[in-house]
Amino acid sequence: MQHFLLSSQARTLSLKGVFRMTDDQAYQIFCELRWPETDGEAVCPRCGCCETYSITSRRRFKCVGCHHQFSVTSGTIFASRKLSFVDLLAAIAIFVNGAKGVAALQLSRDLDVQYKTAFVLTHKLREAMQAENAKAVLDGVVEVDGAYFGGYVKPANYKEARRDRRLLANRSGKRQSVVVARERGGDIVTVTAKSEAKGSNMILAHIDGRATVHADEASHWDDLHAAFETRRINHSVCYSDGAACTNMAESYFSRLRRAEIGTHHHIAGPYLNAYASEMGWREEHRRVPNGMQATLVGAAAMDAPVSRKWAGYWQRAA
Repeated sequence: MQHFLLSSQARTLSLKGVFRMTDDQAYQIFCELRWPETDGEAVCPRCGCCETYSITSRRRFKCVGCHHQFSVTSGTIFASRKLSFVDLLAAIAIFVNGAKGVAALQLSRDLDVQYKTAFVLTHKLREAMQAENAKAVLDGVVEVDGAYFGGYVKPANYKEARRDRRLLANRSGKRQSVVVARERGGDIVTVTAKSEAKGSNMILAHIDGRATVHADEASHWDDLHAAFETRRINHSVCYSDGAACTNMAESYFSRLRRAEIGTHHHIAGPYLNAYASEMGWREEHRRVPNGMQATLVGAAAMDAPVSRKWAGYWQRAA
């Protein structure tokens, strides 16, 4: 874990501390987040050479070996940034402080920036958080479950015009399923799909064959028995019987549902996977102090490559 290599200042990125910083202090923390192994001393991203010298007038470095010029944010999701380093640190601290997430509109007010700026910035942070568990393989005891989000259909005003919204013909077609696999005491992996059955097939690639998997009575989990030691719980009878339980997976959905209803109010379909991964990260790190959470997100952002999904956003290329 990178954060154990950071200085005491970078390990305690509290919101109060960030707003007391100068831009030079914030810049030094970004150097420590980018190069923790060398205590913030620049390392060339092209050739890996540690011999560099600083171009102080532009806050850039030049490699002695290959003569490549770079900055502390070059090659990261903050490349081509326009916000100051203090504002970037404040954005990270504010972002992690929300237990159920932080709305881009609220962040735009706190930082005094445009809504579009806050929206793109938060999605870049989600992308960095998502990369942390993208290739995770869960073992031990793993709970799996699925739930549906989005595609709300407003009921008609008059009773005689109302339709049964549970029927497929009366849905909007925008409803998607989030399927979660949660290792007890470990990582959380999420996928999104048009149906829970399709998502259940996708999530199996993230579970080790020696794991014990707990699932509910839904028929699409029947295939688990052929690949894993599987325990099932029938929720129409009970929620836990001492042998099987999916309560930890369902607690993740409680956080995601509260984030959708109480914080963001609406999550568009193309972005559902990003929000699902964010809530998985928050649930996984729920016992970690806020200052350490900010450090972890900052380190993940500095370790993540330039975003291709959000690059060119202003030209509507995303």
